[in-house]
Amino acid sequence: MALTIRLSRGGAKKRPYYRIVVADSRRARDGRFIERVGSYNPMLAKDATDRVKLDADRIQYWLGVGAQPSDRVARFLADAGMGDKPAIHEQTKKDKPKAKAQERMKEAEEKAKAAEEAAAAAAAAPEEEAPAEEAAAEAPAEEATAEEAPAEEATAEEAPAEEAAEEEKKED
Repeated sequence: MALTIRLSRGGAKKRPYYRIVVADSRRARDGRFIERVGSYNPMLAKDATDRVKLDADRIQYWLGVGAQPSDRVARFLADAGMGDKPAIHEQTKKDKPKAKAQERMKEAEEKAKAAEEAAAAAAAAPEEEAPAEEAAAEAPAEEATAEEAPAEEATAEEAPAEEAAEEEKKED
């Protein structure tokens, strides 16, 4: 029979009170137990003396017989000087995005770093090359304005509609 020293919940709704019990590990949390060895009242202040009560002699006996304390009870025992403090397991954080979203964020960071490096390299380049680059940048801008002018003219679809409107005016 595997024995555990664990908490058994009692008390009213939203007003918990726990008994520290030795029980068979296969039994229900609030089910049948072998012996009551303490109590825990989380409603009291953390520095209150009655918050955790332990029967040290009986707990030492059951630990000697092979009972295993639960994580919470092991913390209580460590605070009372009856055992080692258990390792606190890291909880999974649900505030992190999923794996694909994390990959996308890494790619975006890499692109931002590359852009910063390119900007730093451009700023570190000698100033003599800059006027030549500016002249090259101005020439395509002038060509672009020339190319935009024909785009402002009426498209082929609009032209027949205008001609039809003019023909209606002539008929009247």
